[in-house]
Amino acid sequence: MKIYLAGPDVFLPDAVEIGRQKVDICSRFGLTGLYPLDNEIDHTAPDVARQIFCGNEAMMDRADAIIANLTPFRGAGADPGTVYELGYMAGRGKLCLAYSNDPAIYADRVGRFMHVTSEEGRLVDAQGLTIEDFGLADNLMMIHALELHGCALVTPTEMPIDAWHDLAAFEACVRMAAARLIAT
Repeated sequence: MKIYLAGPDVFLPDAVEIGRQKVDICSRFGLTGLYPLDNEIDHTAPDVARQIFCGNEAMMDRADAIIANLTPFRGAGADPGTVYELGYMAGRGKLCLAYSNDPAIYADRVGRFMHVTSEEGRLVDAQGLTIEDFGLADNLMMIHALELHGCALVTPTEMPIDAWHDLAAFEACVRMAAARLIAT
């Protein structure tokens, strides 16, 4: 089974090393990890962004499943590129797994970044926009895509000291993917 390894990990200063660690964990369980930075891209080309996009979609097309890192990135929610990749894989009926190293409920995380009030039974931000408040770890579309196309979001009981390098929740997803492979 080939697993596409999605997430904002590609933006870390040690992105290549974290990718190697994830690929190695997959190998230990008999799976092949496909890490986006392994795509061969000409970074000097004027269309480098498009090459990255096409390379990642081609890699997802070859994959049987996705493990997405949905740890909040630059805000209260998951990285938008990772969310796209999760939707892409769910739309193709592929096995979808994900984790977040921040176990907090989405509405609570929003409160870390801006003032939140309650108006007429709903949470609203400073602009008066409703904040999704279903007691879920992130947007309902991602959470239910995971439930319906794979496994529930994996989260630790408390946030690890280093949320970007702690791979325990990732490894739990790999174990679930490997169990699915054995079952089929």
